[in-house]
Amino acid sequence: MKQSTSFIMRSISNILLFSPLLLVPTYASTAAPIEIDVSTTAPRQQNQVAFVPFAGDSVLSPIILNDLSKEGLKITSQNLPQQPRSSSELAGTLPVWQNLGIPYLVIGSTRTNRGKIITDYEVIDVKSGRILEGKQTSTTNKDPDSMRRAGHVIANKIYALITGNPGDFSGRIAYIEEVGAGKNKKSLLKVIDADGENARTITEVTGSIFSPTWSPDGNRIAYSVQRDKSYPVIYVQSVSGGGATPLTPFPGSNLSPSFSPDGNKILFSSSFEGSAHIYEMSASGGQPRKLTNWPSSEVQPNYAPDGKSFVFVSDRAGFNKPQIYRYEFGSGRTTKVSSSGYATSPQFSSDGSQIAFLNGRSAAIMNSGGAVTANLGNTGIDEAPSFSPSGRNVVYASKQGGKGKLTIKSLSSGQSFDIPVQGIARSPIWSSSPK
Repeated sequence: MKQSTSFIMRSISNILLFSPLLLVPTYASTAAPIEIDVSTTAPRQQNQVAFVPFAGDSVLSPIILNDLSKEGLKITSQNLPQQPRSSSELAGTLPVWQNLGIPYLVIGSTRTNRGKIITDYEVIDVKSGRILEGKQTSTTNKDPDSMRRAGHVIANKIYALITGNPGDFSGRIAYIEEVGAGKNKKSLLKVIDADGENARTITEVTGSIFSPTWSPDGNRIAYSVQRDKSYPVIYVQSVSGGGATPLTPFPGSNLSPSFSPDGNKILFSSSFEGSAHIYEMSASGGQPRKLTNWPSSEVQPNYAPDGKSFVFVSDRAGFNKPQIYRYEFGSGRTTKVSSSGYATSPQFSSDGSQIAFLNGRSAAIMNSGGAVTANLGNTGIDEAPSFSPSGRNVVYASKQGGKGKLTIKSLSSGQSFDIPVQGIARSPIWSSSPK
């Protein structure tokens, strides 16, 4: 059966007690929950973290402060009683900080050594005076990109020490920006830091780019390109530069690439043998292997994080009634996952417990059993959200007043912030944070 045009286009389309003279580092995982009772005598503050800008630094501190605020921590660097750069400077005056009623204090300093920027910093549990996991050190090059990356990595570490959960802002977001229309439409594949800064164009085409996806190591992006009067072709490209390598020079609609967890293989959908089916092939090219062969259209595959299965979309239930299914590699068994009337664009969270998808015209989240756990509403663009590395946040594209934007939203608190773009934004996808 031939794949319906409308369905193809829709498929594209989070012990030692204090002595006033001594702060003692702890090296076990001793991070306390954010909501702690700091003292029976100190006033309770809404702020959770006091951040003293690092001594000798003007670049890293603003990035770290911004990231931690966007991660949902209530953080302040204003009206602080002192500007210590290390725990040794803080010893003897810690009661001043305890009286503020702020649970955590971040202090540090930067220095230059042999052309590198070295940052030493400490996260202190103010009530007990403990230094969480001891002094931390970061070393980076002096160029702006390296400094920004170091700021994000430090912010992630601080967040993890305080909350016990990994941070999200050392990952990057790839997305498509469209300008113009018809034969004059240009599509740009862009990459930005997860705070919305440092945008770079990876590639630009006259035509359309679809469904970008990151390799697990964050070094490559696979995506589909459709130029005027041609079939969509999947390309793989290094984020650091260089040309794009065509992966699927087949005479059909080649769409929705998904990297395997080890980065060695790619799933994709193609109609080069008639109806659209799911194929698997080496990430460096070669002969594809057909995995599905129903008398219907199967599109939008996405590997499970353990690599033992993948989810995909099929219209076998009827015209314009796409549903999400799971295919198990070991047995070849296929089971239906979704329970709504129209479900497309599935994407696993990093732990496999959640699936982001398009529920009718609404961006939504369901658990691995198919029960909807969050509905983000109609974003103005028929696309699903993408999970952050931790699974606590999602990013999705939307339109407001004819202008495009990316929205990052916390699934727990509902807090969100927008990243404006020049044209129409589509298909944002969050990379993993570096180890």
